[in-house]
Amino acid sequence: MTLHKSLLDWYDKEHRSLPWRASPGKVPNPYHVILSEIMLQQTTVVTVISYFKKFIEKWPSLADFATASLDDIYHAWQGLGYYSRARNLHKCIQEIQGEYGGIIPSDPSILIRLPGIGPYTAAAIAAIGYEYPIVPVDGNIIRVFSRLLCLKTPLPQLQQEVRTVVKSYVPLKRSGDFAQALMDLGATICKPQKPNCEKCPLTSYCKVAFSEEAGALPLKKPKSLKPTFYGVVFWYETPTGEVWLRRRPEKGLLANLMEFPGLEWRLDPYKTEEIILHPSKSDTFVILPKIVKHTFTHFHLQLTVVKAVGSDRIGEICVLPENLTDYALPTLMKKVATLTWANKS
Repeated sequence: MTLHKSLLDWYDKEHRSLPWRASPGKVPNPYHVILSEIMLQQTTVVTVISYFKKFIEKWPSLADFATASLDDIYHAWQGLGYYSRARNLHKCIQEIQGEYGGIIPSDPSILIRLPGIGPYTAAAIAAIGYEYPIVPVDGNIIRVFSRLLCLKTPLPQLQQEVRTVVKSYVPLKRSGDFAQALMDLGATICKPQKPNCEKCPLTSYCKVAFSEEAGALPLKKPKSLKPTFYGVVFWYETPTGEVWLRRRPEKGLLANLMEFPGLEWRLDPYKTEEIILHPSKSDTFVILPKIVKHTFTHFHLQLTVVKAVGSDRIGEICVLPENLTDYALPTLMKKVATLTWANKS
């Protein structure tokens, strides 16, 4: 029995049932594949399941999604994080609808030119959606091959080594199922801390099976410390009880999402004398004692929250606090709203 047959036989019996996934041997829906793959970038399967179902219910076809407004997509995306994925997905689907007649390309060399699609996602869509002979390389597959072949190159350099190695493992048939089998194996058996070698279908091919070395691979470089940035955000109400919002820039972190106005994020904490200069026409002005803390991929953030009431125009739109859920606020701003609303005076 070959490695491919051992893995696919296991997958046929033990595969995860996921709402975007076709059963083994069945023809998948490429729209479901591209939507789920973008959602799964830097997000767990468990988290994505409910979002995927919501998106398919709201936009059941690629054409439906292409005509949706970006604000509606942002609103439905709330909680998934990394909002640039939503923006790029929208652009990607619109380009597919306009340039490719609504048919998702099957060639990874074409897919990779679309917004938000990198080497892994292009390979995954091609393999899973169209049985293209390629093996996508994600964290699970890197882990499986690092142990299978006892690869000692540390991350992140290991990723490129695995991309090279897997080329010799591309199956002639069922490439989509083979890729998903490797993903499932990494997620359920060849797990990061405690690989379950007893249940693994590939132990006879694995160089570190049943050894302590299995749990130590792949090797990782020590993590560098994340810097901490500081900012100030204003919960600034009009005399009629509405609060000001503004839209973030089109590029950069949390692009295009709504936020409460504030001061720029910087490495030095703000002093009280700096904060009280903004805004200028406040009838009331209270600096809340509790700090809003949030962690992004590359840094920590601490926000000082100021509650004020006045006549300054410091945003783009005014919204009643009870209607804030109608707007695409990132998790960071939801934390601000929760803290401020809890301290309603």
